[in-house]
Formats: sequence, C-alpha cells, structure tokens
Amino acid sequence: MAEPLRIGTLGAAGITPAALMEPAKENDNVVVTAVAARDRDRAERFAERHHIQTVYDQYDDVIADESVDAIYNPLPISHHLEYTVKALRAGKHVLCEKSFALNANEAEEMHLVAEKTGLVLIEAFHYRYHPIFHRALEIVDSGVLGTLEHIDARFVVGTPNAENIRMHYETGGGATMDMGCYPISWLRHITREEPRVISAIAQIGNPEVDLRLEIDYELGNGLTAKTVGSMCDSGFAADMEVRGSSGRMLVVNPLVPQHGNKIELTVGTESTEEEFTRRPTYSFQLEAFVDAVRNGTRLPTDSADAVKQMKVIDSAYLAAGMRTR
Repeated sequence: MAEPLRIGTLGAAGITPAALMEPAKENDNVVVTAVAARDRDRAERFAERHHIQTVYDQYDDVIADESVDAIYNPLPISHHLEYTVKALRAGKHVLCEKSFALNANEAEEMHLVAEKTGLVLIEAFHYRYHPIFHRALEIVDSGVLGTLEHIDARFVVGTPNAENIRMHYETGGGATMDMGCYPISWLRHITREEPRVISAIAQIGNPEVDLRLEIDYELGNGLTAKTVGSMCDSGFAADMEVRGSSGRMLVVNPLVPQHGNKIELTVGTESTEEEFTRRPTYSFQLEAFVDAVRNGTRLPTDSADAVKQMKVIDSAYLAAGMRTR
C-alpha cells in the first residue's frame, strides 16, 4: 500500500474542518501533517483540535516543508494566485478553494504554472464528485428529457454581517464568487457547454460587492438558462431544474446532500424520485484528488475548467455593469 498523501493546509479557515479534516479522518490514503496561520495561537489550537503534527505561522513555511506532498488553499480568493503558484513551483499539488481566482486572467496564470510543472491543481467544486450529480449527468446524457429547453439553478442563503470577508471587494467578495459560482458550475457541467451571458442584474451592498446576482444565458440549440446566487435571501435553497421537450429533472441539494437530497424526474405522465447517499461531497472530492495525484486521473474541475468558469463569472459581472474582481 502506498504511503498516505501528506497535506498541509494554509490558514485555519472555517471551511477547513468540513472540506479537509473530516474527510481525511475517514481516508487512509491521506494525512494532514501541517497547518499555518498568521495567528500562531489560532494555528496551534486548530492543530491540537485536529491532531496535526506541525504548526507554522507563515504560509511559505508549509509550502517549503519537504514532508508535505500537497497543499489545501482555503485562503481569501485574493490570496489564491500567490500561494497556489508558490506551492506549484515548490513541487506541491494543490486543492484550491472556489472561487479559483479573482478573475480569468489570474486563473489562466495558475493554470499555466500547473501545466508547466505537471502537478495536480483543481478547484474545490466538491459537488461534482458526488453520486447525485453523476446521476444527474446520466439522466441528461441519456436523452430521456428530449431536447433541453431551459435550466434554472440557484444557491441562496441569508446575509452575512458587514465584517464578513464576502462583503469586501478587495478580497474577492460578492455573492457570485462564493454562492453564485455553484449554479454557474452546475450549468456548465450539466450541459457540457460554455454558456453565453446575455444579461445580469445585481443587488449591490458594499461598493462593487453583489449581494445577489441573477444571470441569463444562451447555449446551443436554443437552450436558455438562468442562475441566481444570493447572500441576502431568507432561508436556504440549492437546486437545479432542467426542462426538456420530453421531461423535467429537479436536482435538490447537490451541495450539502448530507442534509437531504433527491432527484425528481418526470417523463410524460410518469414521475420518479431518487435519493442518494448522505456521505458529504467533500469525502468524494478528497478521494478524487488523491486518485489524480497517485494515478494521473484527469478531474472535471481541473485548472483548465477553472479558467472557463472564471470567464463566465467575469462576463456576468461586466453584464451587470460591475467591475470584475
């Protein structure tokens, strides 16, 4: 059996326990060996809680650690380019949180370094590795829905407080960068196309920070679509409806399926409903990342895909009369 993949994490971000630490505990092929945070006390508390051996107070030290094989980068989006590129150039594979970069130009720079080094670099769109999304792709690819006509996708949650990092333009804030990126990615992957942004309407909070963004698209063969990403709606919703000439598919909660999920399928007069494992998406993503590192498996959320994703986000911001990040 191969030695476990040794991962170092940058920062002690709120997402890290769910996205990395819990999945690593159930995966014998992974061990998280190092953590860095600019607040050393915070890093030490995090390390003690999660049984991490090595603590640093500089991100560069984790990257330079020769006992680390791969880096998890959950830093603010404004720090993704710098530290992802540093990690790649230091010979580390990288699992980078979404959104991948501030804009498509940064994403392209990261992608080119990954290509040059031959290392694995993926964007952490964890939903893409869960059985519920695999099944959604199977249904669309089977043709049972007929000619696709329209897709609605949304991820909406409540408003964060004014100090939340999502509320600051400089760090890559905005609903689209954190929430709306998911339905955009769902749309791109379920259609296997790059949608063309037709229009976008933003609700603005802090200057240049979208609290909500509705985007309308055109795709091939007359297909239209709308995505909504919001951090100012009441309640929570994460779903995608695909309508075709012969049927309809509703995918409910591909994002956090551990809290309940299903696919409703209607073809003609017959309706069915499927539920899927509540094992978290992050566990499947970590397995896929290890497989890519160990076996060279090409992953659907690699850096080439991330560049395409960021191009759509850039287009949406411009269509809404806003600056790109």
